[in-house]
Amino acid sequence: MGQAATQPSTNWHLKENARDHHTSKFHSEELIVRRGQAFIISFNGVEQPEQNLTFIAEIGPKPSKLTKTQATFGISSTVSKESWSAVLQSTSSNSVSISISSPPNAVIGRYKLSVQSPSSGSSSPTSLGTFVLLFNPWSSGDDVFMPNKAECEEYVLEEFGIIYAGNKNRISSFGWNFGQFQDDILNICLAMLDRSLNYRQDSVTDVSHRYDPKYLGRVLSAMVNANDDQGVLLGNWSGNYEGGKSPSSWTGSGEILQKWKKSGFRPVRYGQCWVFAAVLTTVLRCLGIPTRTITNFSSAHDADGNLRVDEFYDASGNNLNRSADSIWNFHVWNESWFSRSDLGPSYNGWQILDATPQEESGGIYQCGPASRHAIKEGDVNLDYDCPFVFAEVNADCMYWNIDLATGKKTLIFSQSTTIGEFMSTKAVGRDDRVDVTNDYKYEEGSRKEREIFKKARKKLGLEDKFDPTAPTQEEIDQKPDISGKFKVAGPLEVGKDLNLILVLANLQSEAKTVHVNMTAWSTVYTRRPVNEIWKDSISVTVSPKEEKQFPIKIPYPEYQQQLTTDNMIQVTALCHVEGGIQVLVQRDISLDNPTIDIQILGEAKVNKEVDVEVIFTNPIDTDVMACVLQVEGNGLLKEILEINVPPVKASETSSTKFQLIPSEAGLKHLLVNFSCDKFPNIKTFKMVNVID
Repeated sequence: MGQAATQPSTNWHLKENARDHHTSKFHSEELIVRRGQAFIISFNGVEQPEQNLTFIAEIGPKPSKLTKTQATFGISSTVSKESWSAVLQSTSSNSVSISISSPPNAVIGRYKLSVQSPSSGSSSPTSLGTFVLLFNPWSSGDDVFMPNKAECEEYVLEEFGIIYAGNKNRISSFGWNFGQFQDDILNICLAMLDRSLNYRQDSVTDVSHRYDPKYLGRVLSAMVNANDDQGVLLGNWSGNYEGGKSPSSWTGSGEILQKWKKSGFRPVRYGQCWVFAAVLTTVLRCLGIPTRTITNFSSAHDADGNLRVDEFYDASGNNLNRSADSIWNFHVWNESWFSRSDLGPSYNGWQILDATPQEESGGIYQCGPASRHAIKEGDVNLDYDCPFVFAEVNADCMYWNIDLATGKKTLIFSQSTTIGEFMSTKAVGRDDRVDVTNDYKYEEGSRKEREIFKKARKKLGLEDKFDPTAPTQEEIDQKPDISGKFKVAGPLEVGKDLNLILVLANLQSEAKTVHVNMTAWSTVYTRRPVNEIWKDSISVTVSPKEEKQFPIKIPYPEYQQQLTTDNMIQVTALCHVEGGIQVLVQRDISLDNPTIDIQILGEAKVNKEVDVEVIFTNPIDTDVMACVLQVEGNGLLKEILEINVPPVKASETSSTKFQLIPSEAGLKHLLVNFSCDKFPNIKTFKMVNVID
């Protein structure tokens, strides 16, 4: 076969195409472009006349015109908006330069491009090579079109993110390296699609659906967790992370995705909600779908779909962990930006996707895309998973007391305003928190919000159904004789004693005797109790209209061994009022780790070494051991740096120095994670301005 001699060499014009297609951040020898937009290629070795050339672009296992996975197009004088087209740019003696355009709804992924000229007769087309086609939020014809350029920069091109955590009384945050342009990440994202259940069941149909961001978002929400499909991350909420890495030790998605591929696609251990959400952000941004992480504080997990969350306590005030329902201190999911042709234009815009495996949807652990507008308006009958997301931000809470001897349930109280607070995401172009609660629901306690809640219940057929577990109106209307709250009376820091005050107020005009059972448990952030830390009980008489304070002290040595890596403690007081109804007082406490400080010692310049110092002061009166420093930053370090740090004596300061060689100019973020036996995963980040 004489074919090889005329094998054309293709010039993909990588630099110019990357600049025009916002793909310059990918460091790739392969052409990466966005759909609905022209790109230039040149090649030689094709005999004239070039007007009669035919191009073939193919994707997937059995490309065909029917499934829109194969396009055959000749040279035309103008670009087509609806289909693939090629326009001649220039020719020289042996080389031809062509501008190729794909339609704005083309299937995304890796294409093979070949060309056939009439002179080659019936022999097979000549391969020009492969290129990758991505979604195009800069193009008005694309489902993911985002008119605001600054938002495109943030939600597609920004590799640094801030994730919010803690609890509603004390919001904390940490940096994350999404790293969607790191080496090989794009290939891993494409491999993820080819490992999905949908692809394994019917690869031809699956690939033909890859033009649709809502299809892709749903498939990827399933693939980021390992539950049904050997996906990326195995979840673990036990507080024991042996055999893997604690979820709070990760600082970026790149390490997780690389690990998944290197292990032969075995699930990486371990993830929790923010890790699932961060990895999904990386994958979707990499493929060109604008995406961000959202943190919801006091997030409901409504397992039985009745838009109500039940919690059960015993007489001592222990949370019995009885119900499949729960209220997480916080939960992180994703919003992706695209239009909803299946629902209608009012549901376009931000769509909720959630890769954390909580409840099955369509038989597997996936969630979304649920239109955010549908959630706000209570349109819970729409695709996909709207009732679950609606409950996460708007369920009602019922707190019950169970008599363990008889099994009798008594409603302690109910609340309709505590779920879904301070919903947070990183600002566009700045490292600040933005509150998006009002985009998810009308103001708590307003008439409109209650109307929407009733509308949602009605759409789910919950209004008319008799529910034997539901509280009676009489139970709901009961008024307690006393009120109580926990006040913080000192620093909330790991290593310091925990000082609280239980405040009890008598609301009546006669004296009340109260028996109080108090407990404190360490929890994971989902508020699942892990270890009992402390318990106590008191009996008091409170005079009419009197407020009494009872100091509580839990010394550091008492809680230190029991704490999980989430540094969270739940304190509960169950108050039995003689002749009255019970009152439950509870507070979730997040303890802060000590801080670490990063100093850049000198000016950061491209390709020049610069020293960095990380300083940690041990705040406790025992030595801390097993200290490890992990550092990463795009454009600052080639790979993650891990440094073993010597033990730090009681109350002493440790300084660790290392060097960066920045590889590109601009504002970069350096992420640092310091871990030791007493303080796991102290995180901080620093912005570094790198000059040319």
